[in-house]
Amino acid sequence: MRWITFADPAGDRVGLVTEEGVHPLDVGTTLLDLLDGGLVSAAGRARTSPALPLDDLVLRAPIQPRTLRDCIGFLQHLRNCQGGVDMPLSQRHLEVPGFYFSNAGAVTGPRDDIPVPPGSRWFDFELEVAAVIGTPGTSIPREKAEDHIAGYLVYCDWSARDLQIEERALQLGPAKGKDGANSLGPMLVTPDEIAHRRSGEAFDLAMTVSVNGEHVGGGRWSSIDWSFADIVAYASRGAQLRPGDVIGSGTVPTGCLFEHYAMDPEHFRGWLQPGDEVVLAVEELGELRHRIVEGDAVNPLRTGF
Repeated sequence: MRWITFADPAGDRVGLVTEEGVHPLDVGTTLLDLLDGGLVSAAGRARTSPALPLDDLVLRAPIQPRTLRDCIGFLQHLRNCQGGVDMPLSQRHLEVPGFYFSNAGAVTGPRDDIPVPPGSRWFDFELEVAAVIGTPGTSIPREKAEDHIAGYLVYCDWSARDLQIEERALQLGPAKGKDGANSLGPMLVTPDEIAHRRSGEAFDLAMTVSVNGEHVGGGRWSSIDWSFADIVAYASRGAQLRPGDVIGSGTVPTGCLFEHYAMDPEHFRGWLQPGDEVVLAVEELGELRHRIVEGDAVNPLRTGF
């Protein structure tokens, strides 16, 4: 199954995507509602409605997450970043798939404009896959973890790198450096739709990102070091995962500007600027397409910062 959320004059609607088009459900029903009640039964109801052309619809983020965690699943991403800041790959990264909680209230749709965060001059993207929890659980065994995943999305963790670097001294994890926007979409794709691309504990799907039509980086989902089985099992240790919780894979190697800056600063293309168009794509899952726009001005603190 493939599910989207789209704009309607009466309010946002959820729809099932088939070869015929998009079969919508009633206004007011959200993907969170469907996850709570079961996607299969919802698909049966949706197929009874007339199909709408997908290309005619304005897409929203498929889901507004209950929580949003972002993991470090691709360890080569960290290795590539080491030249930019003092950020060595510690032994702990080889033992657990570390994560932080991101801003679930800053989720944007797959075609929305993205403003530069106030005060940032080093604005960046991160190309990821996200898993959406469909079945609740606590301390989930690794071998059963994937059974709790309802589907996958393309995910972009927008990052103000200069702010992020400044915040490292606080030792509290990312704050304003990753607070502005998180893109999800364009649709929720259930695992059965990509089962034919299974490779080990992941899927052999290409992940690519371009800026203004120029290929910048990317890789393959199958190169991930920490599978979603590990990620879900670790995230659920002593904590309940609920339907609608979203967990990012972390950045695929070369899937962000900071890696290129760290690896080859002399030939670095530069950070994102207003007017740039960024396209982030994952085979079978679709693409996010965003225009970068001017953000708000900084309102100084009493310290002047």
